[in-house]
Amino acid sequence: MATPNLKTASRLDPIKPSITLAVTAKAAKLKADGVDVISFGAGEPDFDTPDHIKDAARAGLDKGVGKYTDVAGIAPLRAAIAAELSRVHKTTIAPENVLVSTGAKHSLYNLFMALLDPGDEVIIPAPYWVSYPDMVMLAGGKPVIVEGKAEDDFAVRPEAVRAACTPRTRAIVLNNPSNPTGAVYTPAQIQALAQVCEEQNLLVISDDIYRQLVYAGAEYASIAAVSPSLAARTILVDGVSKTYAMTGWRIGYTAGPAPIIKAMTKIQGQSTSNPTHIAQVATLAALTGPQDCVETMRKAFDERRIKIVELLRAIPGVTCREPKGAFYAFPDVSTFVGRKTADGKVLGDDVALCDWLVEHAKVAVVPGSGFGAPGHVRLSYACAMKNIVEGVRRLHEALIGLTR
Repeated sequence: MATPNLKTASRLDPIKPSITLAVTAKAAKLKADGVDVISFGAGEPDFDTPDHIKDAARAGLDKGVGKYTDVAGIAPLRAAIAAELSRVHKTTIAPENVLVSTGAKHSLYNLFMALLDPGDEVIIPAPYWVSYPDMVMLAGGKPVIVEGKAEDDFAVRPEAVRAACTPRTRAIVLNNPSNPTGAVYTPAQIQALAQVCEEQNLLVISDDIYRQLVYAGAEYASIAAVSPSLAARTILVDGVSKTYAMTGWRIGYTAGPAPIIKAMTKIQGQSTSNPTHIAQVATLAALTGPQDCVETMRKAFDERRIKIVELLRAIPGVTCREPKGAFYAFPDVSTFVGRKTADGKVLGDDVALCDWLVEHAKVAVVPGSGFGAPGHVRLSYACAMKNIVEGVRRLHEALIGLTR
């Protein structure tokens, strides 16, 4: 009998596993083994899904929900999404220009697969969410990384975007508020970027999954709202995971120009088909039901944000800019890279530092290298205040114990 040919596709060669999922899984395994680990890894609210959303799902089950739906999603949900996004982005979006998918990550994957030919380029500002470059590469495209500077609160400068453009550049990814930095683009920064996008004929992939989680007087500014011509070149990616504590329900959605949405729907029809019916019913209740739960969670995140920044800034050698959106702190810990542990081990990069922290200090944070920002770490403060206090205490104690 011939030996099976188990070679995997070469397109996977440059693809890395998600570092956030890897850190979260490592912490979960240690916890399962009885180790007291505090994890700042997963970007997942610790709140339960609001009751009215769960009640709608239960009622739907009693009415026989659970069948196949239209590939693009049930009509009432698409209409609700179109209405919500039209209001937020000050444009007119038709329900037929909305595609509901299995999480915003799935939305982005469909989008890159529908948009890119081999060699097409996508500008990705750094620090970036870990999956953007790999998704672009899986679709045959080329991620072009443009660095945002800490002194600009990690916002990418328009002149840097302009300089990165080539005849093969198709789009720019705009994640606002940002994962991992928590930075929020100001209206002036959005206006300046919009000018370059029009000038360079770029499509804008606007990942707005954290848009309702802003603090300290910051405001979410939509690039699609700048002008009708910008709206026509903007593809909106959104979802309910973060805003309504519905990460496991796996519902995201895309709104954009008809040719792109039709192409994405074609891909989805040959892969997953419709997103889960019961999760769509729950999402409809989230978007059309009471919204006080959103503000309750946002206020709690804000309290945690203030506390975690205060505690991180109290660690000698750590600098931390104030995050004004999402639920992440992104401190610079580069001064500790290259230092030695008590047993003489040199922590040569932020990955080694984070591996040592979870093993030695029993605190899990995500290395900035995975986000295109080596020397930083990401901490999610979507967790209980007591875990924030104890977790950063462990981090503080471990870092100041390192020697040069």
